Amino acid sequence: MVLCNLHLISLRNDVSPALFLGKLRWNGIKPIVQARPIRWMVLPTQLSVGHLIGRNIRWDLFLILEETDPIPHEAQLDIDGIWSVSCGVSSKALSGYAAANSKLLFPPPGSVSPPEPQEIEPSNSSQNLETSLELCEWIGALPAEIRDRPVSMLNLLAVNPGKKDDYKKYRDAFVTNAGTRHGANIKLVGRIAGGAAADDGWDEIAFVHYPSVSHFAAMAASRDYQEINHEHRLPSLKDTFILCVMEVDDQANIVDPRQTRERL
Repeated sequence: MVLCNLHLISLRNDVSPALFLGKLRWNGIKPIVQARPIRWMVLPTQLSVGHLIGRNIRWDLFLILEETDPIPHEAQLDIDGIWSVSCGVSSKALSGYAAANSKLLFPPPGSVSPPEPQEIEPSNSSQNLETSLELCEWIGALPAEIRDRPVSMLNLLAVNPGKKDDYKKYRDAFVTNAGTRHGANIKLVGRIAGGAAADDGWDEIAFVHYPSVSHFAAMAASRDYQEINHEHRLPSLKDTFILCVMEVDDQANIVDPRQTRERL
């Protein structure tokens, strides 16, 4: 296992994400993940609420760094707010992460199936990981060049006592069918080891790829997904949040799969 630090960062108004990432590079730090937070898909309801959403804070960057790569002092001065998580991640997953992630972000032309039609009518809320009218409207209002780009969902999970087996049943069904057929790919998982998340009672993180936000919405509106969601996921979780992010290059531009594949 390798200890990694996950950071949600709010920058000072006079600091751009590109400038901040440049200071990391100047100090020889290459993030495992560098991404721009786009939208809360599921909000926390009990844990870390004040830190994450209580002040209507604007999160500018999401980073995953190895523990041996602390944020340098000159970059820390650019931070207006930060929420950090320490977690243990498989060394095997990390060693192959860059190559595997590049294949997901830059798939061969024509290799990604379009999102399937939604099988279930939109609900009033997405809080239970269901497609809502508001989510559909938000996706429809996105510029086409953004709407069709890959996204990753940062999941933080707090599991109810005695419900770990139920959550494992959900994850197994997600990987073997309900998630995979909509293009989902679990890129990283980790056990919480320290930081604000450990203090607040979170247990685990999962970082999951989707070919587009429309693929995510189609999954949430599918009958097979909602079956395992209501049978296993919802009863097993004490709290959770899902944050949609889009990975960025070193200039903080959202990755465009139409461009030449390159290592982020």
